[in-house]
Amino acid sequence: MGPADPNPFPALSGKPAAPARHSWLWALPLLLFVVFSLSVLAWTRQSQAREVEAQRLALISDALSLEAQIGSRLDSEQLNLQALARELDSSVPRPHSFAGMPAVLQGLHRFWVSITWLDEGNRIVAYLPDQQPVDSSAQQRGAVTTGLSAHLSAPLAEGGVLVARYAPDEMLRQTVPWWLARKYDVRMVDNFGSVLASTAEGGRPLGRGQQYQVSMAPRLQDTWLELTAHEAIAPWYEALPVVLLSGFIVLIAGATWQLRRQVREVMRAERAWRTEVAWRKSMEDSLTVGLRARDRDGRLLYVNRTLADMVGFTPQELIGARPPMPYWPPDSVEEITLRMRRNLAGQAPREGYEALWRRKDGRSINVMIYEAPLVDGEGRHIGWMGSILDVTERRRMEEREQRRAETMTHQARLAMLGEVGSALAHELNQPLTAIVSYNAGVLNSLSRLGFEDPVVLRALSRLGEQATHAGRVVQRIREFLTRRAPRRERCDLHAVVRHAITLLDKDLRRLDVRLELTVPEELPAVWGDPVLIEQVVINLLRNALDEMGARADAGTPPRIALSLSRGGASFVRLDVSDNGPGLGGRRIEQLCAPFYSTKAEGMGMGLAICMSIVEAHHGTFDAGPSAWGGARFSFSLPVHDPHGAHAPQESQENAHEQ
Repeated sequence: MGPADPNPFPALSGKPAAPARHSWLWALPLLLFVVFSLSVLAWTRQSQAREVEAQRLALISDALSLEAQIGSRLDSEQLNLQALARELDSSVPRPHSFAGMPAVLQGLHRFWVSITWLDEGNRIVAYLPDQQPVDSSAQQRGAVTTGLSAHLSAPLAEGGVLVARYAPDEMLRQTVPWWLARKYDVRMVDNFGSVLASTAEGGRPLGRGQQYQVSMAPRLQDTWLELTAHEAIAPWYEALPVVLLSGFIVLIAGATWQLRRQVREVMRAERAWRTEVAWRKSMEDSLTVGLRARDRDGRLLYVNRTLADMVGFTPQELIGARPPMPYWPPDSVEEITLRMRRNLAGQAPREGYEALWRRKDGRSINVMIYEAPLVDGEGRHIGWMGSILDVTERRRMEEREQRRAETMTHQARLAMLGEVGSALAHELNQPLTAIVSYNAGVLNSLSRLGFEDPVVLRALSRLGEQATHAGRVVQRIREFLTRRAPRRERCDLHAVVRHAITLLDKDLRRLDVRLELTVPEELPAVWGDPVLIEQVVINLLRNALDEMGARADAGTPPRIALSLSRGGASFVRLDVSDNGPGLGGRRIEQLCAPFYSTKAEGMGMGLAICMSIVEAHHGTFDAGPSAWGGARFSFSLPVHDPHGAHAPQESQENAHEQ
């Protein structure tokens, strides 16, 4: 199981093998051997041709050399005969002393058959060996040498001629070297093909090899020297390699036939296997359950298409992967690794277990995993097979049902709050109206009496204004809680914030809070109910002041920052930040839950009403940590459209109120 092999169990891959497109490959060995055999035959034929050519060239060379040797021998005998003629001319020989001359005896000893001395009238003066037999060897040669003969002649000065007759057979035997006689049959033939002399013994048939003839002229007219090789070069198709190759071709053809039958059986089995694998893959791809196979080390051996689509990776990216897997959440790798080790040790729960995975695009999914041992065809435990169900949608439905139940509870509480608030607003409206009336009466009475104390008159005037403002607030809260739309108008959010700060100026000075207000230039107006928006700002500031008062002994000067900014092209955003204790990890949903409060005397409705007011204005409400480590509450409101885009909405709301 080397690292280079991503899947040591290819049977688990689920992919049908590629169809055999080259079914003729079984014949490839035979074709290669035939090509090899043809190459050997061609090489054998060329070698035989080269050998024949080499024999022919050697035959020509030997024939020319032998012809030169024979010519030299005849020239030498002619010189010997001429020397004998000169010797006769220089002395007064007698016919009876002619036979004892050394030159005559040496010539007869070589290959002369006879020598004749003719006078100027062509009469025989002396003749050897018929008239005077010489030694037994010459007689024996004369007896053996029969048939055709040739002669040499030399003229005498006083007239006459010496004629030496010789046997061509004996001349050939004495002239042809032994090594040349072993290679060739040497013959001398005339123009009509008659054999004049031959080295063949006892009527032995002529050799079967190549022949070559060279002319003996001018020494011997109409005579040819013929050389015939004893051994003929066998034809290339009769060579041993050709015979062996022919036998091998027959054997290879038989083996190829058997191989073809075997290949057909294998291809038939392969087609059946591909069909089975294709059926199995189709069934696996049609499943809504993800399947995976892992070895005993946790490496992925196989995943089906459903599992690959479930985690957003391709099967090729997953097969061969080792832990940690690419679909594990990075913050849960250690926990999942410990659980994987327990599962690989055989401790996976039979009822399955739930896990949180992460898709390739970053989205999280909930899965239910069931593990079972993976056994090969020999019964060996090679890993684990897992079935994976995507339960993300089921978890979402459960969470949706839970949120729906919480929403219904929240709506019930809001309905109860609306009824209580409406009743309180109705009960508070009459005392506030009475306060305003009594304050107006006191001011009128003091005016008639001529009372001119500015401090008292300013206090009574402010009392009337606050009572009137409180009446408007109670009226707007009552309308909001009775499901009436806010009275929206074009309002300056900066002015609303300034007015809210003025109302809380006393508390700000009491706690010595450092207040910072940041307003950008050319801040657009918003579309909303200024009274309700002011209550949201006051509620957020009051919550910050309460937190500052709770940590008055912390030694850090309390700070509150209000920052107005553009929230995109269509919204204006207000951030209220402090350096208090912060949110403690709580989210906006928990902070704005009805009847949830961090204060001992709080009702838990302030932030809930604030979020409801902002959402009624089609804005957003958010919370988070501030730059100073405290809390930051933010809300955004839509920008007023000067081209009348809000006019139809305003008319509709007014009609609804009527």
